[in-house]
Amino acid sequence: MSSWQLPSRAVGQSDSQTMGDVQKRLKGSPEQELRIVLLGLDNAGKTTLLKHLASEEVSTITPTQGFNIKSIHSHGFKLNVWDIGGQRSIRPHWRKYLGSTDLLIYVIDSADQKRFEETGQELAELTEEESLTGVPLLVFANKQDLLTAAPAAEIAEGLSLHTYRDREWQIQACSALSGEGVQDGMNWISSQIMNRKK
Repeated sequence: MSSWQLPSRAVGQSDSQTMGDVQKRLKGSPEQELRIVLLGLDNAGKTTLLKHLASEEVSTITPTQGFNIKSIHSHGFKLNVWDIGGQRSIRPHWRKYLGSTDLLIYVIDSADQKRFEETGQELAELTEEESLTGVPLLVFANKQDLLTAAPAAEIAEGLSLHTYRDREWQIQACSALSGEGVQDGMNWISSQIMNRKK
């Protein structure tokens, strides 16, 4: 349980203002909202992952041409997740959506080894964006249900995640289709949120 203190009294602040602050704190805010941006190359499984998180049917997915936004309630938080298309023509526009991001989820198709270099380059460029400085990064190594999928540890090595010193990061093996590993990633997200609140 998080501890709280009475706000230090500003000069000229009335008693009613102070009491109002205390009452707000006692009631607790309804639900903290967080902005999460979900990125990755086209066909990595971003929309399938988002639909799974929103408990929606994942059998029919079409490529995202612009973006999808879904609000997901998890661990007492309202997560506003922006799923932005990963086609080459859309990627230059990713930067427009990065402002005020609380957490970045990057999805990789673990079975598409021909594109590992391309996806690694996109991720490296993203993490250099000023608006994402220090923003926690969750990499979902998706499609682990396929026989040709590379293990998450191998992908982490290939992406040089160990060199990311300016942020918390995690790689999570998953299958957006079956949902396996997805909840583990969400648990990591909630622990990041809790740590940042302290």
